[in-house]
Amino acid sequence: MRRTQRGVALVTAILMVALATVAAVAMATRQQLDIRRTGNLLHSEQAWAYVLGAESWARVVLARDLRESQRDSLDEDWATQVPAALVEGGSVAGRLVDLQGRFNINSLVSQGRAVPAAVDRFKRLLQVLEISETLAEALVDWLDEDINAGFPDGAEDNAYLLVQPAYRTANRPMASVSELRLVQGFTAEVVDKLLPFVCALPSSSAAVNVNTAPPEVLRTLAAGLSEADGEALAAARDQNPFDDVAKFLAEAPLAGKQVDPDSVSVSSQWFRLLAASDVGQGHAELTSLIQRSRRQTAVVRRERLLREPVQVVAPQDQNGD
Repeated sequence: MRRTQRGVALVTAILMVALATVAAVAMATRQQLDIRRTGNLLHSEQAWAYVLGAESWARVVLARDLRESQRDSLDEDWATQVPAALVEGGSVAGRLVDLQGRFNINSLVSQGRAVPAAVDRFKRLLQVLEISETLAEALVDWLDEDINAGFPDGAEDNAYLLVQPAYRTANRPMASVSELRLVQGFTAEVVDKLLPFVCALPSSSAAVNVNTAPPEVLRTLAAGLSEADGEALAAARDQNPFDDVAKFLAEAPLAGKQVDPDSVSVSSQWFRLLAASDVGQGHAELTSLIQRSRRQTAVVRRERLLREPVQVVAPQDQNGD
C-alpha cells in the first residue's frame, strides 16, 4: 500500500512539474510575442512620424520655390528625385508630383453642368491612349448634377441600379481618381492606362501646367496635334522651360491651332507627395494632396496607402547611373 502511495505521489509530482513547465513556457512565449508586438507598433509609429516629416519637408520646399520662381518646371528642386535618406533605425524616401501636369477630371463639369471644351480635351486624351471616346459621356453623367443620361453613351442611375450590388451616380466631383472604377465602362485596364495622366482636384478651374505635362496631355490642348507635335512641345520645354503662356503658344506645333489661353499655365498650385519609410519591422506609406498659394502651403488630404510607387533610390546608389 505504501509503495502504491509513493508511486502515486511520484506521478503527481512529475505531473505538477510538467504542468509548471508548460505554464512557464507558455508565459515566456507570450511575453516574447508581446515584446515583438510592442516593438513592431513602436517601429510603425516611428515610420509614420518620418513620413509626416517628409510631408513637412515638402511644404517647405514648395513654399521656398514659390518665393524664388514664378514658374514650375521639372528642372527645379521640388521635382528632383532624391535618394532615400537614412534615419535612426531605418530610411525614408519621397517625391513630389505636379498634379496640374495632368488632366483634371473634375474640370469636365462646372457648377453642375458639362464644360464642352473640357469634354473635348478629355476625348482627345482617350483617343491618344487608344481608349473609346464614348466613355467621356458616362463620366460626365457621373459628375453632373442632373439625372438625365447623355445621348447616346451616357449612364445615370438607371444603368447602375441594375448591377449587383446596385448603387447610384455620385452627381458630384470626384475626391479620388480611384472612383473611376465605379463609372460604367471604366474597367481596370482602362483606369490603369489613365492613371498617369489624370487627377481629381478639388478645383475645376486648375489649368494644365505645360512645363510639367507629359506629351500625351499636351496633345489634348488643341485638336489636330500629332504624336510628333506632343514630343516636340515636351522637348522644347525640357530644353528651356516656358516663363509665360505666350511663349508656349508661340511654339511651331501650335501654329494655326486653337488653344484656350485660360486652360494652360506655367505654374502650379496642386501637388501630391508620395512618401514611404521603413523602421525595423515597421513600414508606413503616405500620399498627401498639397495646395500651395501665396498665403500658405496646406495639406488638403492625406491617404495612408500609395496609389503609385515612390521609386526609392537606395542610399548606396547615390553615385550610380
